[in-house]
Order: sequence, then C-alpha cells, then structure tokens
Amino acid sequence: MQSPITTVKQRYAAAMADKRFMVSFLAGLVFLAAALVFNYFAAIYATERASAAVADIILSNIPVFDVDWIFVFGPFVFMAIMICVCLWHPKTLPFTAKSIATFVAVRSFFIMLTHLGPFPDHAIIDGGTLHFLNFISVNPNLFLFSTGADLFFSGHTGLPFMLSLVFWKHRLIRIFCLASSVFFGIIVLLGHLHYSIDVASAFFISYTIFIMVTKIFKKDWDRLLTAF
Repeated sequence: MQSPITTVKQRYAAAMADKRFMVSFLAGLVFLAAALVFNYFAAIYATERASAAVADIILSNIPVFDVDWIFVFGPFVFMAIMICVCLWHPKTLPFTAKSIATFVAVRSFFIMLTHLGPFPDHAIIDGGTLHFLNFISVNPNLFLFSTGADLFFSGHTGLPFMLSLVFWKHRLIRIFCLASSVFFGIIVLLGHLHYSIDVASAFFISYTIFIMVTKIFKKDWDRLLTAF
C-alpha cells in the first residue's frame, strides 16, 4: 500500500503534466483575484449609498451578541481547511477557484443593487481582533474586503453551502461545509450583521450559482468528479 505522501506526489505529477489543467488553474486564480477586487469596490459603493435600516422579524426579537472573533476569524479557518482539501486533491483546484470567483462576482453585483443600511443595533466589527496580527495600521475593511453594508446576500452562509454542493461526493467535506453554512448563518443573525433575508436567500442563490458554474466550467467540473 502506498503512503499518502506518495499518492499526493503522483496526483501532482499527473496534474502538472496536463497543460490544460495548468492553464485552467491559472485562469481560475486570475478570475478569483479580479472577483475580489470587484467585491472590494462594490462594497465601497454600497456603503456610500447605504440608506436607512429596516425592521426584521428575527433581528427585532433577539438581543445582539458579540460575535466579533467568530465573524472575522471563522471564515479564515473554514477557508484554510478547504484549501488543504483542495491541495490534497489537486484535480479540484481549477473548478473550486472558478466557482468561488463566480460566487464572489455574483454577490458583488447583488450588493450593488440594493443599499439597505445595517440593522441599528449590531455587533461592532472594528478590526480590534487584528491588533495582535500587526494589522493596526491597516484599514480592517480593506483587509476583510467588507464594509458592513455589503448585506445581500450573506457570503458567510452562501459560500460554505455552495462548497458543500461542489464536494457533495465526499461525505465528510459535505457535512463540514453544510454545518459551517448553518453555523455562520446563525452567527451573523446573532450579531445582527445580516438581515434574515440575507441568510435565507443565500441558500437559494448559492445553489443557482453552483448549477451555473457546472454548466459554464463543465470540463473542470468533470475533472473534479474524478478526484474522489
């Protein structure tokens, strides 16, 4: 029986020998970088034009909880785990990069359409948790690509749910992503950082994005399905 390290080495040798794989992966990285830049400016646009807040059936009936640390660092932990999964199965890299990029781009477009202001009482996410990482002189909004007014729809909820669909064939990853989606959905509601419609709609929009990317990037999707 081969060792796990040997198996992974063979996976990378096969992947890097495939020029179409390398081109597709690099294209995915470029697409993802462009989507993140688009997201940053879309968030600024939404913040500058944010209107008054509105009532919410859930937020109006629950107190605010301090979820600063979880809201900020939770997604980093989640993405670190998912990056490790993708690196362990390199065939998943092109499609995963492109699907995340598409998710970010679509969400960036959505937050530019409606400019509701944040709920009046909400947890303060001021970047204070970043001090020990020596980001004191860095605008936390720039670092997090978030401004607090980029509300519809919830990326904390939607991205893990979409990745659960991407990795549906792998039971443990599927469960982890689904649990993360529900967990982050609860967290943003407890902190009053998203309206309930932002969280509820994330599941439906993320599913639509998933179906869309499987059609647009069919070859990458077919390659990912052979990874497990």
